[in-house]
Amino acid sequence: MAESSSSFIRFPKLSSDTYHQIGDTTRRFAESTVRPRATELDGDEAFPADIYDEMAQLGLFGITVPEEFGGAGLDTLSYALVMEELSRGYASVADQCGLVELISTLLSVHGTAQQRARHLGNILAAKERVAYCITEAEAGTDVSSVKTTAAPDGKGWRLSGSKAWIHNAPIADFGYVLARTDPPAGNRGMSIFIVDLSAKGVSRGKKENKMGQRASPIGALHFDCVELAQDALLGQLNRGFHIMMSALDKGRIGIAALATGIGQASLDAALDYAKARKQFGKPIAEYQGIQWMLADMMMDITSARTLVHRAAMTMDAGLPATMDCSIAKCFAADMAVQHTANAVQIFGGSGYIRGFEVERLYRDAKITQIYEGTNQIQRSIIARELLRSQ
Repeated sequence: MAESSSSFIRFPKLSSDTYHQIGDTTRRFAESTVRPRATELDGDEAFPADIYDEMAQLGLFGITVPEEFGGAGLDTLSYALVMEELSRGYASVADQCGLVELISTLLSVHGTAQQRARHLGNILAAKERVAYCITEAEAGTDVSSVKTTAAPDGKGWRLSGSKAWIHNAPIADFGYVLARTDPPAGNRGMSIFIVDLSAKGVSRGKKENKMGQRASPIGALHFDCVELAQDALLGQLNRGFHIMMSALDKGRIGIAALATGIGQASLDAALDYAKARKQFGKPIAEYQGIQWMLADMMMDITSARTLVHRAAMTMDAGLPATMDCSIAKCFAADMAVQHTANAVQIFGGSGYIRGFEVERLYRDAKITQIYEGTNQIQRSIIARELLRSQ
């Protein structure tokens, strides 16, 4: 009989009071500061720098980064709690938290003391904006198809190529770029470079007009023989693919928690509306058809949250978590898309109108099935891990 790596119950590392405090602090911030501006930010696609400044002051960046490097020094479950509550306010804001978590983790684990001193504090203080640059036009889920190259030039490196659909590309100060340094070696010949995006030879494509999560700007980055110093290399030479992949499990927990937050926000809105909206002389919440939709939403959101927490606790226990992370991401993303659609259905015609929260949530949910590995690739990973365990 096949078993998940976390078939047995895992226990959280911190006290329940600590987790409650983390969740409550983030929820209050999301309700007071983030959610009231979500419609405005969605409409004008603004980058809310002031919100990120407040998040930095609250310690909501670098949740799992050790305290000696300026992070909160907490665990992956804490990170999941923060991501869900921020997303319940507005998923674009949670996205930025996830991006900072990923980059700051790479720096804290693989960066040199000089790289950490130069970048990490500024990133966690929201003074330095970053981009995670893997995706290319022909290299999305298939990262092994990356064509961007970094060639040695005697003094350092020359970076050439293009990246597509990069989060923060229009506004980032530095990009963490995956490039081929030994092309014949395939995945074993890729490295990561910290690239100043104001450097000569760097250009930016237009900001894309996205369907959802519109306050998270994305675009293309182009590198035309960009000069890089030797110390631009992050981590070991030719280990970039493996370093990037090592961060994906935590990234998938973050997206799963974000999707859960979107689902919870849609249930909150649908429940309030169903109790207030009257048809045929009584609230629509009294009709069984609506009740069953609300019940299904609650069951699936609770299931998604449980899967997210299970994956996070497995990772915190130092156990293999790949299958659990893919299960959580795949289930939570599918749940978010299904139940934001149900929330729109409960709102009826109003739910189809811009300005209503559930219409935005429906658009915000879709990308969770696509980024950090499509849900099709998550199913392939789950099957691979399952068959491997036989």
